Amino acid sequence: MAFTLPFDNTYAALPGQFYSKLAPQAVKAPRLIAFNEDLARLMRISPGEAAEMAAVFGGNLVPEGADPLAQLYAGHQFGTYNPQLGDGRAILLGETVGADGKRRDVQLKGSGRTPYSRSGDGRAWLGPVLREYVVSEAMHALGIPTTRALAAVETGETVWREGGLPGAVLTRVASSHLRVGTFQIFAARGDKHSLRQLTDYAIARHYPNADGAMGLLRAVRDAQAKLIAAWMGVGFIHGVMNTDNSAISGETIDYGPCAFMDVYHPHTVFSSIDRGRRYAYANQPDIAVWNLAQLATALIQQLDDPQAGVEEATEIVHAMPQLTEDVWLTRFRAKLGITSAQEDDLELVTGLLERMAENQSDFTNSFRALAAGTARDQFTDPAVYDGWAEGWQARLADEPDPQAVMQAANPAFIPRNHRIEEMIAGAVAGDYALFHRLNAVLASPYADQPEHTDLQRPPAPEEVVQATFCGT
Repeated sequence: MAFTLPFDNTYAALPGQFYSKLAPQAVKAPRLIAFNEDLARLMRISPGEAAEMAAVFGGNLVPEGADPLAQLYAGHQFGTYNPQLGDGRAILLGETVGADGKRRDVQLKGSGRTPYSRSGDGRAWLGPVLREYVVSEAMHALGIPTTRALAAVETGETVWREGGLPGAVLTRVASSHLRVGTFQIFAARGDKHSLRQLTDYAIARHYPNADGAMGLLRAVRDAQAKLIAAWMGVGFIHGVMNTDNSAISGETIDYGPCAFMDVYHPHTVFSSIDRGRRYAYANQPDIAVWNLAQLATALIQQLDDPQAGVEEATEIVHAMPQLTEDVWLTRFRAKLGITSAQEDDLELVTGLLERMAENQSDFTNSFRALAAGTARDQFTDPAVYDGWAEGWQARLADEPDPQAVMQAANPAFIPRNHRIEEMIAGAVAGDYALFHRLNAVLASPYADQPEHTDLQRPPAPEEVVQATFCGT
């Protein structure tokens, strides 16, 4: 069967101010590392010979029907507005409509320079490509909205960062790559016409029931509230929640210095560039509100009477903290085996988290151990857990099947930082065994897999990853 991607492009049909059309830059010797066959089937993509797929996903061969472009956007980076960013190392090949009826972008990441590269080379090195492949697919398996990985390709070229590193290209799939920053750039330029076009396009593509700009704002708020609560429920830290990394679809996007917590602490940060802890684990709900406020500011600009929209937009944004907490509490109730709601549930959840922080408890393993009855072993002082567990057990008395609820809410496996680093080191040396093993195990994160218990182990002191890097 011939290799085909059934493109059905809509973003490329928008006017030219939204993007720059150009093809990806060819690489020296593309070699296919991985191809996501399950995702490909869903997208109605017919695989072909490895060499042909490597050429397409490496950027050497533009497939029939593609209309490649780099998207334009702006964004607040660590709170400071940058008036023009854009895809500096990515090319959107086009869109497909899958067997499930959903439209998805197909984007090459690390595909060379674009008009938005600034001083960058537009390339990616192997480590961040493999990190995003594994972590984004793990997030999908965890049931959290996310971009996905379709393919990874070695380029046969050296990428220069602090030294020479092997180059690679990731093929990323998303509901779209529309960001808060996509709206910001046209609002900042006072281009109401383009802002209205973009708003209409976003509504048609993502939220067809939304009523105008404020309806879009409300829909994005709801999607983002659910997303942030989902991150918190698995101990995920995005690392760079800039507005250009905030997708209006409500998907997790741009896996740079991201990480899953081992030891629980609300102020945990892994990003090497987040010296002020702006994007720490516990700050993520507040940052999502801040980002939504920037979207609101942009969307208001297109209204005939912007001042009239301020009151409604303010109401929409101010409702987000409570919405996020409500979803968060529902998720954490489930992590404790609780399906009904009672007044003291918030205190019960926060009581456990406070004790976990004080006792250096592993986030994932502690919650998973609740169903097994071994959670006290995760505490340096088990008596502290015992004091909390008495009230918890009383709360479970009226729950029909708390064990099943906990098993479904608490993953046994996450992509732990030290294993990701081990995987990257192996791949750089030419050994992809751990990369393929992690993908296989993390595809079923809620299942007990006794033969892979080593992947549940927290890092030893010498294995702890103190900081993660963007690196692409």
